[in-house]
Amino acid sequence: MCEKKELSFSIFMLYSLADKWKMSPAKVYKILNATGILDNYIIKCYDVLHTQGKEYLVEDITDFVREKGINV
Repeated sequence: MCEKKELSFSIFMLYSLADKWKMSPAKVYKILNATGILDNYIIKCYDVLHTQGKEYLVEDITDFVREKGINV
């Protein structure tokens, strides 16, 4: 169960990635959920991740998704 701050951060990241990847937030959500990145990285590592800059996070998660074999 995530708290409001983690939920807000997750939504912020969904929209940031959607903007970068030129796709809908719903499609980004499906990718992050299917790969486990949403629960096991974005939410689980919130305490560390929310201190990073948006550009760094977008690049970091983009690389992570590509490592999982998804082309974005």
